[in-house]
Amino acid sequence: MDETSPALADTREAQAVARGIARLFARNDIWCLPEMPLKGGRRADLMGIDGKGQVVIVEIKVSRADLLGDAKWTDYLDHCDRFFWGLAPHLDRAVMETALFLPEACGIIVADGYDAEILRPAPLLPLAAARRKVEVERLARAALRRQVIAADPQHAARG
Repeated sequence: MDETSPALADTREAQAVARGIARLFARNDIWCLPEMPLKGGRRADLMGIDGKGQVVIVEIKVSRADLLGDAKWTDYLDHCDRFFWGLAPHLDRAVMETALFLPEACGIIVADGYDAEILRPAPLLPLAAARRKVEVERLARAALRRQVIAADPQHAARG
């Protein structure tokens, strides 16, 4: 990918949106990991745990085409207690109010690389306790693995 490609620009913008959301979440005692693999082959852009032990997922979108082209996003609802769309500031949010995007089940956060704002809180749709336990343990293990690899990159070759 060359430095001026649209895909690279979208990736950088998505990383900036994730950073802004992570800052907002940290101020609200929600700690998250980026790019968290889920069962079934999906990957949450951000997945975290709030101060009450509830699992939060954020799906980040920086382009209208990506937003409208994501037909499998509802898979995330099976892995969290609260689901947010994380959107770049320039995106037209009117489509988010249509039945296609289940406004009754999803919150909306608008973010840039510096901060974020919750425009619509995500409703609590509680996971079964056993399912939450599995998700929290997977998230904890991923966080610990990333920490160990960051401290000693040779662990990646062994793990």
